[in-house]
Amino acid sequence: MATERHHFELAKGINGLDKIILRESRGRSAEVYLYGSHVTSWKNENGEELLHLSSKAIFKPPKPIRGGIPLCFPQFSNFGTLESHGFARNRIWEVEANPPQLPLNSCSSAFVDLILRPTEEDLKIWPHNFEFRLRVALGTEGELTLTSRIRNTNSDGKPFTFTFAYHTYFSVSDINEVRVEGLETLDYLDNLKNRERFTEQGDAITFESEVDKIYLSTPTKIAILDHEKKRTFVIRKDGLADAVVWNPWDKKSKTISDLGDEDYKQMLCVEAAAIERPITLKPGEEWKGRLELSAVPSSYSSGQLDPKKVLE
Repeated sequence: MATERHHFELAKGINGLDKIILRESRGRSAEVYLYGSHVTSWKNENGEELLHLSSKAIFKPPKPIRGGIPLCFPQFSNFGTLESHGFARNRIWEVEANPPQLPLNSCSSAFVDLILRPTEEDLKIWPHNFEFRLRVALGTEGELTLTSRIRNTNSDGKPFTFTFAYHTYFSVSDINEVRVEGLETLDYLDNLKNRERFTEQGDAITFESEVDKIYLSTPTKIAILDHEKKRTFVIRKDGLADAVVWNPWDKKSKTISDLGDEDYKQMLCVEAAAIERPITLKPGEEWKGRLELSAVPSSYSSGQLDPKKVLE
């Protein structure tokens, strides 16, 4: 039983980069590249891909991989002096054979533990020692869980502060047919308007043009309803107060070299994040941020999801 629960395969991915494959007994799977500790695939029992990977994704370090679930650490976007989204997503991580105990969800049939520590070069641009552990787990119901644990290992007594996001790209049938529930009436910062603060209206969020918003003090559950596929993604999160919603639409897509011009129609980013209130850790302190993704059939009545089934 124990060997089965630790079941993962190490394989060669695109351009010879190492990747981990997690498999679940009913044929569900997930793939994680050691480059960036980057989840690039999450498939259901029918072999359908649930994450969006750019049609022009570049699997060549030091370029980050576009799509899947990039990790933004120690900086989200340009909230600081580092390169956009920090450096964790373009470093080679290691598989950790004997990680510190993490309560294992008994429903996890396959998981892998990865770790990143700073190199000498990293310390020149961000002078803080840390250990970033990530567990990626695939549950028996096909749910995908990412648990990040970041520890300050500075020996000089200095605290450090960071922002963070799981920059998840979901695969959708048609962005025009998708809505997001759970963010109604919340305040958000609009990245298209110099991060000015606004309040969302009372309706579910729909898409008809470029969107780039940071929703603040968000609930622990958010739902993405894909009308055409009759599928709902449920995002559950802990330790991550904010949620970024992003779709570049047609004009912005053409300016992003590693994103296909038409990709925006089949993708939506809803990102569990800690941005408005950065995390500060003193030496020896650890922060934990957990993301659980599941895909469930939607039940509609005049185009409405039964919210009790998803958001309760």
